[in-house]
Amino acid sequence: MAGHSHSHHGHDHSGHGHGHGGHGHSHAPASGHDRAFAVGIALNLSFIVGEVVFGLMAHSVSLLADAGHNLSDVLGLGAAWAAIALGRRSPSKRFTYGLKGSTILAALLNALLLLVALGAIMLEAVQRLAVPAPVDGPLVAWVAGVGILVNGATALMFLRGSASDLNIRGAYLHMASDALVSAGVVVSGLLIWWTGAMWLDPVVSIVIAVLIFLQTWGLLRESVEMSLAAVPRGIDSDAVREELRELPGVAQVHHVHIWPMSTTETVLTAHLVMPQGHPGDAFLNDARAMLKDHFGIGHATLQVELETNAPLHDPDCKVP
Repeated sequence: MAGHSHSHHGHDHSGHGHGHGGHGHSHAPASGHDRAFAVGIALNLSFIVGEVVFGLMAHSVSLLADAGHNLSDVLGLGAAWAAIALGRRSPSKRFTYGLKGSTILAALLNALLLLVALGAIMLEAVQRLAVPAPVDGPLVAWVAGVGILVNGATALMFLRGSASDLNIRGAYLHMASDALVSAGVVVSGLLIWWTGAMWLDPVVSIVIAVLIFLQTWGLLRESVEMSLAAVPRGIDSDAVREELRELPGVAQVHHVHIWPMSTTETVLTAHLVMPQGHPGDAFLNDARAMLKDHFGIGHATLQVELETNAPLHDPDCKVP
């Protein structure tokens, strides 16, 4: 094993890092969430059937709209789960990182699905403001109450991974926003029952839609950034550059690129100018260990250059 990193170190040291660093943290969260996805999808599908049946019985467009919205959730959960499964596929000649980037696409898809669902809710609500429909308040409140439990329980299963993984956060936001919609429907159902004011049903829908939009905007922005290979939000690129610069024997650091391979894994490439000569494998292993421990960057490729007058600017890269 020791000889392994030396013998084909020149080109394979990053691959070596992938074997260890990469998988450790891509699988740990994923396998833990498999059950959450399965339970969440099953719970939601059965709830959707119930909502459609009771929505037709109660003449509540808000229940039917909520069923439609929940269907977009099942799609969102399915996309997030599929992405995690695809991310486990081993790399091929064509997809040298495997299909880990599908988690970024799923987070983006989740944001877009939420926005489509919001558009549908808003449209529905505006139409009902114009022509208020009679609503069976108590029945609506009961069914939506079950919705709070179903969506709240599913959201809690994803809460654990939502801080560190944008894909899981997409699933979490989807379920949490649904619990919020259901809570609003309960409130409007009870208020309609007490006051007889049918216009409350659509007004509550609009308020909730605005709240969800504010949540979704962040998810959309961050997943678009990741698709465009931005430095992940948790990483301070100046600090990374500074720590590389402080490694023994490093005179200059340039061409630092940091980008997400998936919603949980990060890649870095950098050129280190080291006038005293090539420092050997131990130095490179230490540098990679530092990047992993301090910044969570599990896939680093470092190029050592001896000349200070090596071209400091990559023609494609305006970052010094």
